[in-house]
This record gives sequence, structure tokens and C-alpha cells, in this order.
Amino acid sequence: MQKTQKLLLATLIQAALVSTAFASEQSESKGLVADAEGSVLFRTGFIDRDKKNSQPDNRSTAQSAIVKMESGYTQGTVGIGFGVIGDASFKIGDNKHAGNNMIPKHDSGRAYNHWARGGAFLKARVSNTTAVFGTQVLDLPVLASNTSRMVPEYFDGLLVTSREINGLELTAGKFTKNQMSDQISTDENKLDRAIVWGAKYKVNNALTTSYFGLDSKDKLERHYVNANYKQALANDASLTYDFSGYHTEWDKGANASSARPGLDENSNNRSNNIWALSGTYNQGPHAVMLAYQQSTGNTGYAYNENADGFQSIYLPNSYLSDFNGRGEKSVQVQYNLDFANYGVAGLNWTSAYVYGWDIDTETTDNAKESEIFNQVKYTVQDGFAKDASLRLRYSHYRNDSAYAREYMPDTNEWRIFLNIPVKLF
Repeated sequence: MQKTQKLLLATLIQAALVSTAFASEQSESKGLVADAEGSVLFRTGFIDRDKKNSQPDNRSTAQSAIVKMESGYTQGTVGIGFGVIGDASFKIGDNKHAGNNMIPKHDSGRAYNHWARGGAFLKARVSNTTAVFGTQVLDLPVLASNTSRMVPEYFDGLLVTSREINGLELTAGKFTKNQMSDQISTDENKLDRAIVWGAKYKVNNALTTSYFGLDSKDKLERHYVNANYKQALANDASLTYDFSGYHTEWDKGANASSARPGLDENSNNRSNNIWALSGTYNQGPHAVMLAYQQSTGNTGYAYNENADGFQSIYLPNSYLSDFNGRGEKSVQVQYNLDFANYGVAGLNWTSAYVYGWDIDTETTDNAKESEIFNQVKYTVQDGFAKDASLRLRYSHYRNDSAYAREYMPDTNEWRIFLNIPVKLF
């Protein structure tokens, strides 16, 4: 490991050694074999984007097996372990219009017939502090792996997570490779160096706060904040308030496709602020959410262009469109129904409508977009197929011609995913 990685690991291990906040996870280790886990997720996926205005459609169908096997930790003050993660896939049908980040393509544009990817990782644990070095799937607001396609996006590097103080989780890491779901090369996105850090604090049972930061060398600097408060009401109802927001500044020469026309890419004055406030009322099987989201600055919230994660948008108004254009304001109403109270446990339906306006484009500062979203998901609750799930999702997306030229055309999208998890050991 490089010097910065060693320093980072040593610092957090020292913090772990001096902490006596609560019970140590490492003291409960049963060993490499006894705590080992292995699983494979069989996934069949289909995405169809029916694009209007004479734009070419995208349609992809494939089958994948996503494998993760890892040992437990050795016993003692410092626990050591290891693991592997990877996937193997093949296309279903000719996939002449493959796209949607589902299936990799040859230089000629022809879809791969079959492909495989993956890597290994080492892990260490002291007290309640863990360090993982190698190939990983990340779930950080500022550096998040795409997990909504056939196979996950991988990052290579070091991630340290510390939970030495009750209610407080600290995160720090460094990553040097990024591989999107439809890429064969382990660093096709050419990530140089991304440093991440953050903290999540559970103040009490009702209030949780968090902050995360990202510094990607020669690309961008990004900060994220979140506060979530759940208010209990009468008759087992609740009202949840959520605030989240990002501030991003791009380095000279970094890609920012949504920058204001004429703004030089070598400028060091490209920035964006985007924030959202939502309220969710929950009563039994019913939940209704209202959300408002707003973007300001001389760029939109352009993510995933600089190896900064294809899922790094932890905001409510994000479905097929993310409603993150330059200067855009958007509102959403969402309804969710859990059918467990009606005798069908595992069945869930979500429907939403999002409307965005005041989008700044090359020809107007009041472009508009809208999306109607529907999703039905069923998860098997017990028996031999326990945890298998089928998800059907449909988006009806429309915008005006000013935004279509810079973003995407009117689109009807179907997504169908069947997941069958199998526990190996």
C-alpha cells in the first residue's frame, strides 16, 4: 500500500485501540472458516428505452451470475481476512441495439456474447474498525457504485470504516480504479485518485445526520450533507422530514457537460449546488412523499462523468431523469403501497410524478421536463425461493425541444429484473 493509505489505516487503528465506547466486534470473531460467507446472485435483466423524435432506441437483455465469497476474520487483537467478488454474464438474443450500460461492446459496436469481471480484496479489523483493500462495490453518497444494471460498478482501493463511538460511523478511503457495469477493463474510466471521507451520526432514534466529502485529483471536489428526522404521530402514523444537498467544484480541464455554454473547461470557476427537501407521511401500508429539489450554479449536477460513481446522486427526484439540470427546480409526489396488510407479503407498488422547470439551456432559461414513474416489486418471503424477487419498472419521460437537444429525447422505458440469490455457505 502507498504511504497515504498506510497513514490512514494507522490513524484509524490507533483510534480503535484507545476507544472503550462499547463491545468490540473483533472480540466476537469465530475465525476465518467459521464466519466465512459465500453467495451467488442470478440476475436476468431487460431494459428497453423507446426513444421518440426519430432517435435510436436502446434494448438490452442479459443473464448474469454475481458471486461474492469472503472469509471471516482471524481471532486476536487484529483480525485478517480476504475475499473475491466478480460476475459472469451472457447476452440473450442478438442485442443489436444494446446500450443502457447493460452490455459491453466491441470497438465495432457489436455487443459481447459473454464476458466476466471481478477482483479480490483483503480486510483487517481492530475492535470496531475495519479496513478493506482491493475490489469493492461502494455505497457512499459522493462515490457510489451503480447497482441498477446487470452487474455492479467496481472501485479498487482502500476503505476504512470505524464505529468506535456508539451512534457514530466514520469513513475514509482512497480509490485508484473505476469500472462501470458495461466495461471490461478494470480502469476504463481512468480514475487517477479519489479521496473520500465522511461521518454519519445517529443523534437519537428520531434524528440522523451525515456529511461526506470527495476530492478526485484533477477532476472535482464534492461535499454532501443530509439530515433525516422521523416524527411519531397518533395511530402508529409517522412523518419523516429529509434534507439532502451537494456542493461541487470542478478542476480545470475536468468534464462538466452541463456547464453553461461558452464557459471554458479550463476555468476554475465551475460549480453547482443542488439540494432537496422531502416529507413522507406513513400510515400502515400507505406512504405519501412530497419533495422539492433545486439546482443552482453555472453547471448542472453533472455526476458519473469523472469516474465519480454512476449512482452518486442521493436525492429524491431521481428516476430515469435526475432532474438535475442547470438552474432546474422540480417537485415530486410519490405514493407507496405495501400489500402485506392485504395478505400479500413481499408485494410493493410505487408510483410518482416529477415535474421540472426553469432549466437553463443554450436557447432558453425556462426549459421543462416531466416523468411518470411506476414500479411493482415482489419478493418471496419464505420457502426454497426465499428472497427471490421480480421487479417491473416503467417511466414515461417527456421534455421540450430545448432540453431534448442537450439531455435526452422523450422516452418510454421498461425495466424488468429477476433476482434469485443462492447462499453457498
